[in-house]
Amino acid sequence: MSPIEWVPLGRSEKKPRAVWLAPLSVVLGSMMTLLPFIATVPYLPPFGLMMLLGWRLVRGDSMKVWMPVLLGFFDDMISGQPLGNAMFFWTVCVLVIDVFDTRLVWRDFWQDWLIASGAIAFCLIAGRLVAAPIYAHVDTALLFQIVISAALFPVIARFCTWLDRDSKSR
Repeated sequence: MSPIEWVPLGRSEKKPRAVWLAPLSVVLGSMMTLLPFIATVPYLPPFGLMMLLGWRLVRGDSMKVWMPVLLGFFDDMISGQPLGNAMFFWTVCVLVIDVFDTRLVWRDFWQDWLIASGAIAFCLIAGRLVAAPIYAHVDTALLFQIVISAALFPVIARFCTWLDRDSKSR
């Protein structure tokens, strides 16, 4: 005979996977820049930022509000951007999405895609302005990177939903 364990109402015995899986997937997304891609122009999307936005838009309670600071610090260390670049811009994006969540009654796929595309474009353009001089001719490459990232975001959001598949049933 096993003893009956007391569990408070509204709480499960086990924490959802999203609590540890969301930050881990953002870290792995940031580490995608370490893969040996040979390119003369940086077309590789910011996978860490895209995973962060994917988790935030798919499941808002998966990370605390202060997590973009730590995850942005890790991304700054891995990507070689100036320290504090991703820390600040990622936090601004998450806070703006939190404001959208309080203002909008409901969101659908198209609004999530538009919000994420705007956040990705903001982070890439602001990061370019911080890291490179104004007269550097990287505008076309930046535009291609924004378009590729925006086009790839639904795949990332679907991947975040797939990773969260067991947490929804609890």
